[in-house]
Amino acid sequence: MSLLENILKKVVLDEAIIHQKEKITPSVYKIKLKSESFKKIDFTPGYFLRLGIGIGNDELSMKDKVRSYSVWDIDKSNGTLDLAIATESNGIGSKWVANCKENETVYFKWKKGNFLIDNSADSYLMIGDLSALSHLYILSRYLPKEKQVESLIYSENLNHLFADINNNKPFNFHSLKQNSIDDILIIIKQIVPKMKGNKMVYIAGDSRVCIALNQYFRKELNWNTKNIKTKPFWNPKKKGLE
Repeated sequence: MSLLENILKKVVLDEAIIHQKEKITPSVYKIKLKSESFKKIDFTPGYFLRLGIGIGNDELSMKDKVRSYSVWDIDKSNGTLDLAIATESNGIGSKWVANCKENETVYFKWKKGNFLIDNSADSYLMIGDLSALSHLYILSRYLPKEKQVESLIYSENLNHLFADINNNKPFNFHSLKQNSIDDILIIIKQIVPKMKGNKMVYIAGDSRVCIALNQYFRKELNWNTKNIKTKPFWNPKKKGLE
């Protein structure tokens, strides 16, 4: 382990224990972490956790040693936090989650970002693929009950999509191929007229879809940019995109 990694572990990063590990679909693991520091965090739904999954692996470059994952759920009273980690990409994070074991120590840092809960709208549309599902779940779960929430969650394999942390399935799942922008737009045009009052959309997952839909809501529907939240989680031509 390099000197820089030792400094990261002792000074920069916090520690957690893998409390539970469970495979919940053919391509998704649920990881429950436990740490006293989780009890103290001033948490906002939409936060990410940067995990030092490659610390100690000298074969990896420094940029490949850290991956960011959406916080799916947090229980501050018990000091636990849940992540849903997909393995479809077969990348570094996929290999780590397949091989990690309960009671192992992991190192992490918070990433707050801008893809956070926003209560200012009357109705919401959640759009995303498998990579974004846990993030959209927690945003929807923390919205006030009176808010209208519509959804468009898609995957080529519906059995890879999972229920929310409370075992509810509040979103509508669609069997679509990656980057099926035309098919997604057809469904969006059916949903938007049902939305009431001040409308907001969260778009996450494939960066190509994020870009195309952002342009559609801005240029075709003339929505205010503040009401269009986008977060590319991955791109097939790039490695390590959050």
